[in-house]
Amino acid sequence: MNTTPSQKIVRCAIYTRKSVTEGLEQEFNTLDAQREAAEAFIASQRHEGWVALPEHYDDGGFTGGNTDRPALKALMADVEAGQVDCIVVYKVDRLSRSLLDFAMIMGALDKHDCSFVSVTQQFNTSHSMGRLTLNILLSFAQFEREIIAERTRDKIHSARRKGKWTGGPPILGYDVAPNGGRLLVNPEEAEQVRRIFEHYVESESLTATLRWANAEGLTTKSYTTRKGIRKEGRPFSKSSLHSLLTNVQYLGKVTLKTEVFDGEHEAIISHGLWKKAQARMEGRSVLERRPERNKTHALLRGLLYAEPDGVPMYHSFTTKNNRHYRYYVHRDVIKRADTPGTTRTVPAGDIEAFVLEKIKVIGQSEQLAAETIRQARLRRADQLSEWEADARQLRSAAARTEQEIHRLAGANDEEAVVKLASLQDRLAREQGRLAEVNRCIENINTETLDERALVRALSDFDGIWDALRGEERVKLMHLLIQRVGYNAQSGEVQIDFHPSGLNDFILRQAS
Repeated sequence: MNTTPSQKIVRCAIYTRKSVTEGLEQEFNTLDAQREAAEAFIASQRHEGWVALPEHYDDGGFTGGNTDRPALKALMADVEAGQVDCIVVYKVDRLSRSLLDFAMIMGALDKHDCSFVSVTQQFNTSHSMGRLTLNILLSFAQFEREIIAERTRDKIHSARRKGKWTGGPPILGYDVAPNGGRLLVNPEEAEQVRRIFEHYVESESLTATLRWANAEGLTTKSYTTRKGIRKEGRPFSKSSLHSLLTNVQYLGKVTLKTEVFDGEHEAIISHGLWKKAQARMEGRSVLERRPERNKTHALLRGLLYAEPDGVPMYHSFTTKNNRHYRYYVHRDVIKRADTPGTTRTVPAGDIEAFVLEKIKVIGQSEQLAAETIRQARLRRADQLSEWEADARQLRSAAARTEQEIHRLAGANDEEAVVKLASLQDRLAREQGRLAEVNRCIENINTETLDERALVRALSDFDGIWDALRGEERVKLMHLLIQRVGYNAQSGEVQIDFHPSGLNDFILRQAS
């Protein structure tokens, strides 16, 4: 080293960065080129006592729009520890593309008496003209970053309007084409998605569908990122299940904020199945939700389950000598997957009459009404607990997504902007779901249930029932009852009343 004994040694740390990982696998890549240029510059300043530190501070695949970079953090830690006298970069924008971030870094360097040098844009930051030059360079760097980001976003929006897939993690049911740019149906996963939709439409319950999906061992999508990192699927949560059931990609569509466009990829779900699932998602009141194609006015359609398995029983009928005989039939009988010992069929008229009689009796006894209210309150408490757990989970998920968006907000490379667009879509879904859950919690908290009010409301149930037409009777039955469990072996019938429905009924009768 050609330095005089009294000359101070300037320990120079070389920092390199590249926004994307493309090309980094090469033996001599752009990070190596940046370091080589910096080492040559340091060598040219050897007479000033400059010496390159052996440590490598390389951030490959990290944007300069923020400071969330591991090598930069390590470098700043070494600066604070007094181990670095000068930072050398190939260009200013390698250190930062944000004027604010750069100002903060420079403040930290000044505090620890560390200088900064750009190999290709030489200036002296110790005087005002040098600082003005630096600020002008950074302003142009930030302007360039924002222009590139705007162009990339415009490109993504244009692609979505044309129905193209613009990136992000693939969803269950689809794989990314080997050459990228579009989605291909994964037949095995597509069948899983259809089963989830069908089960949700049958059960009309997100909780029941979640239990079923987890019992079946179904998980979210497993995939490998472009960086080769394997992402294993996870058991469904209510949030991820809701996202699946409301994702228009399964209908062959793509979204751009609130707009929906026809996509290039193949649909997995039929329009009919999609509409049924969304009707259950809309969160309308029970009365508004049930104008469905129940032409036979079967009172317990969608409410009756065979116990002890909790399997749905479907309404059916046969005709003999021009006379209809109605039944509720075990699902496995219809699917020809019947197993011995299961509840197979029950005459529709008998069980409907039994349930109606139970409702009438409640209107004649405050004791029965009190027990009904007590059970309804227990179910409401369970329901409230589930909604509140959902709300906490959604708030945490939305907060994580917002943090990720903030981290990528200053990115200018296409990969980061594509991810940003996907995160914004995810945040919109999480916030929409959270608003829906909060409405449900608010509705539950404003409900009041009183046994005397229930007795008064049901005291003239016969008169109310006789005044209704077939379709209106079905609506009233679904308003009051949440579920009916029938066990053919024991002959027991368990009726679960709908807490919100009872509250609505009491208020309607009191008005």
